[in-house]
Amino acid sequence: MFSRFKKPDQAGAPNAAAPQPVAKATAQQNTAVLARRPAMSAPGAAPSAQAIAADKEKKRKERMGELKVELHKRLLDNLNLAALEHATESDLKQEIIAISAEALEELAIVLNKDERATLHQELYDEVMGLGPLEPLLKDDTVNDILVNGPRQIFVERAGKLQLTDITFKDERHLLRIIDKIVSAVGRRVDESNPYVDARLADGSRFNAMVPPVAVDGSLVSIRKFKKEKLAVDDLVRFGAFTEEMAAYLQAAVSTRLNVIVSGGTGSGKTTTLNALSSFIDNDERILTIEDTAELQLQQVHVGRMESRPANVEGKGAVTQRDCLRNALRMRPDRIIVGETRGEEVIDMLQAMNTGHDGSMTTIHANSARDGVSRLENMVAMAGIEMPLKAVRSQIASAVNLIVQASRLQDGSRRMTSITEITGMEGEVISMQEIFRYERLGLAPDGKIIGRFTATGVRSAYADRFKQWGYDLPASIYEPVAGE
Repeated sequence: MFSRFKKPDQAGAPNAAAPQPVAKATAQQNTAVLARRPAMSAPGAAPSAQAIAADKEKKRKERMGELKVELHKRLLDNLNLAALEHATESDLKQEIIAISAEALEELAIVLNKDERATLHQELYDEVMGLGPLEPLLKDDTVNDILVNGPRQIFVERAGKLQLTDITFKDERHLLRIIDKIVSAVGRRVDESNPYVDARLADGSRFNAMVPPVAVDGSLVSIRKFKKEKLAVDDLVRFGAFTEEMAAYLQAAVSTRLNVIVSGGTGSGKTTTLNALSSFIDNDERILTIEDTAELQLQQVHVGRMESRPANVEGKGAVTQRDCLRNALRMRPDRIIVGETRGEEVIDMLQAMNTGHDGSMTTIHANSARDGVSRLENMVAMAGIEMPLKAVRSQIASAVNLIVQASRLQDGSRRMTSITEITGMEGEVISMQEIFRYERLGLAPDGKIIGRFTATGVRSAYADRFKQWGYDLPASIYEPVAGE
């Protein structure tokens, strides 16, 4: 039956899988485990109906978990894994159904239709996917998956963390899935190299840290890759910023101002950078440089680069700075760096100053002024000894606009500030805020009440906008009237 994917020494040998006496004993034990019912509680201490139902559901999941482990072992024993590379999904599922049906019959276990369907899907995910993580990866409402050991899996939905009821069998099960992910991209993780950063097949960012560095079990974080890029109109509709701010940003990007998107972790910097890139003309050559490729540019002429860590021998590393230096020789109109976090900052600033106007990058910072300080610190980290005034002068002439993205306490993401850098006043970089988000209060349901408003300051680049054909009305710089 379905012998195409069976191992060569078992194909056509019907007696090869015949249960031995030991297997019969195991089958009887499994049957006993599955047939066991929760014991009745002592008189006078009757638990609530909810507690009984919860205990029954917990035991059912444990029994199904044990059964899945047993069937997964049989699949590994019977399937020719090398042949599965060329098998279709439907053929493989049919093979799994056939093998599991034989095993259930041997073990004298009866499952209803829904339980069988769930079991077959979980077995398929174990063989071809990422086991218990597979349903979460397919769930479009999940943004992040965070694993704290085999028994605790959190997800982020709508900016809020939630504990799921999904678990791994044990630490070995979790380590097997981690090894499956990293080996697919040519990496390895073990005691000598206990952490790894990789990219899944769908583009999602994957990071793992294993024992002994991870004390209570392996730690995994997956930042899911958005298949559908959010356009500017979508972000305006979601309340991330206003139409007036969008019109201003369109003028800024189209007239080739150098833009830095600043924000904390998970604040939406990459999403904002993707949205801003939509204003770039199709006839420009764009080169993107990232540690993990996430940008989804829609233009025709885009060259994508990704840095590479060192191999096991500590050789072969390609840094973002290496990519950036090489990109300068590739005749780019704009350079977009996914995130500037180290010594590549000096090359980025020089690129912005030497004919690559309209370049963009992101940095980790909590405000526009903090973002400038971060740039100064990164220049110092690069080992370049320059007077502070010279560093600030370099930043002031290279960066035109800082867009601040923030994730608020209710999980919502907002563009909280748009600030222009206008030059130097003595030894201080002069800045002016054009738009900001004002918090007005907190709703009973915990949602933040606020509004976007202009500051009343006219853009220092208004004449540049006009010369390029973007004559913005003066009304967009007028503050919102107070309530």
